[in-house]
Amino acid sequence: MVLPLLDPARRLVIGHRGNRAHAPEDTLESFAQAVALGVDAIEFDVHVTRDGVPVVIHDPTLERTTDGHGVVAEMTLAEIGRVDAGARFTTDGGRTFPYRGKGIRVPTLDETLDAFRGLPLIIELKVASASQPVLSLLERRGDSGRVLLGSFLQAALDPFRRAGLPTGSSVEALKPLYVPALFGARPTSLPFDAMIIPPRHGLLPLPVAQFARMVHARGGPAHVWTVNDPAEARAYWAKGVNGLLSDDPATLLAARGGAA
Repeated sequence: MVLPLLDPARRLVIGHRGNRAHAPEDTLESFAQAVALGVDAIEFDVHVTRDGVPVVIHDPTLERTTDGHGVVAEMTLAEIGRVDAGARFTTDGGRTFPYRGKGIRVPTLDETLDAFRGLPLIIELKVASASQPVLSLLERRGDSGRVLLGSFLQAALDPFRRAGLPTGSSVEALKPLYVPALFGARPTSLPFDAMIIPPRHGLLPLPVAQFARMVHARGGPAHVWTVNDPAEARAYWAKGVNGLLSDDPATLLAARGGAA
């Protein structure tokens, strides 16, 4: 069976850091809400603690998303386990904090894999040092078949490619394809299994439709992040994009209608 995240015939709604618009990002609560809505997959980010444990958090530091302070890579799992990952979430400009003090923590990757068994996942590696701990965990658990590994950094993805796991497109891999995509080139091979791109790289618009055609010609899918507007979502699907990573997956599921 083809992993849905690698199927170029699918139209997917992927929870970007879970149900990020409505719950604290990259937490089990956010993921559970996205799954309850009916997403096809979830995407989340991984760093590694000082004692070598992969944890699910976007930033290299704790300040933005928790009530803690410090650099993840310089802290132990026990230290990170004491912070409140729901403390700073607000939808009304800071008037209320509905998840503060609710016991929401920074989850480990192991906990996340346990909580959502069988669900397709995009795991975004934020640092190359996360690669080996994540690879070892996936292989030990037998979870390699349901994941697509993503990163801006090719060095973070190389260990997974050598191990035969599917990877997304790093910035390094995409750069030489930009001009060929504009001219409709069809490379004989690509250094990734799925294209995972934003609409822009800095101020530079990316040729999303051309990239999608390029990767489809090699039998792979194209995924775009972050898409929250229904009209924009329909336009991307019409251009051949497969998966849309969304902070507000309910809105995109309604726009798509029905199963993927």
